[in-house]
Amino acid sequence: MTKQVAIIGGGPAGLMAAEVLSAAGCAVTVYEAMPTFGRKFLLAGKSGLNITHSEEFSRFAGRFGPASARLRPALDAFTPDDVRAWAAGLGTETFVGTSGRVFPRVMKASPLLRAWLRRLEAQGVMLKTRHRWTGFAEDGYRFETPEGELLARPDAALLALGGASWPRLGSDAAWVPWLMEKGVAISDLRPANCGFDVTWSETFRERFAGEPLKSVSATSGAGTFQGEFVISKHGVEGSLVYAHSAALRDRLRRDGAGTLVVDLMPGRTIERLARDLARQDAKASFSNQLRKGAGLEGVKAALLRELVPDTNRMAPEELATLIKALPIPLTRPRPLAEAISSAGGIAWSALDENYMLKSIPGLFAAGEMLDWEAPTGGYLLTACFATGRAAAKGIEAWLSAG
Repeated sequence: MTKQVAIIGGGPAGLMAAEVLSAAGCAVTVYEAMPTFGRKFLLAGKSGLNITHSEEFSRFAGRFGPASARLRPALDAFTPDDVRAWAAGLGTETFVGTSGRVFPRVMKASPLLRAWLRRLEAQGVMLKTRHRWTGFAEDGYRFETPEGELLARPDAALLALGGASWPRLGSDAAWVPWLMEKGVAISDLRPANCGFDVTWSETFRERFAGEPLKSVSATSGAGTFQGEFVISKHGVEGSLVYAHSAALRDRLRRDGAGTLVVDLMPGRTIERLARDLARQDAKASFSNQLRKGAGLEGVKAALLRELVPDTNRMAPEELATLIKALPIPLTRPRPLAEAISSAGGIAWSALDENYMLKSIPGLFAAGEMLDWEAPTGGYLLTACFATGRAAAKGIEAWLSAG
């Protein structure tokens, strides 16, 4: 008799599980709360879908912090090269950008998603939108649908509901209390790949909000990375900030204070900067001294003066040191709803090696609702694909054993 499997959540993890299970002969139904599938996937693709990363695999697999070892079997079974081959099989060729990130040549998510949904339907997957999971029933799973309440009683089910970032796209973490009532351990959901608040002066905020700081490096407990970030009306955001966000978030939570240290001129040494600044005409304006002696103008010069107002009184050596290590004091992370992704979720201790919830036999989980996080750069999507596939294999094994 054909086994019935319910996939609850129509994002990358859920759709990947549906693909694997339907190919194995299961009757699969995907229930998605939103009017369309893959809403966050499509949003990620608006600026060019960063689907995976080309760096050496062992380094790639270590990007998931404390969860790296637990995720490794799933990533080994569906590597970045496998992601690229899978996309090519759906008619989406990919290329490696200058940063090592991998993108579809069309730089869009929608053609890939459309082809994927067509293949799932061809494999017999039932795709149901506007079916919102509303919790457990004694003998199944309740859904709110346009036709009223539905009760599903599958042989196995997979939760792939995402974390709690971008709730307007469907990941609202409504599942947390329902699972906790069933004895599932949940780590607090926290913002990941997020911006941070900084107490700017009104003048600086009005003039420079939206301005990028390019060709800088930044240091935190996460290490030192080069790139760029943006001054926002609230503080700082952008790819270079996101690379430090986990370390900064945890430092703020632990100590109540956190600092991002920025090198405004990573191409010059302190000694050279001090020498070049010392050569400047003392009668020239400080702005001209910064521009000619240190190459600083615009938002970089303004940031320096915003954070340390008396820089014009500093000796060249002291000023050079500050330019190379300018501390930006952070007050708090931006709200979880604004974050690119979330940390926390279902604790690994609540899952067996096949991604089944130990306290709810026959129910599995995958994707961002598990307790892992990763930087931007294709890591998030790859882990969602990989855990969706791993959970599907776990469901296959559990159904076969039963």
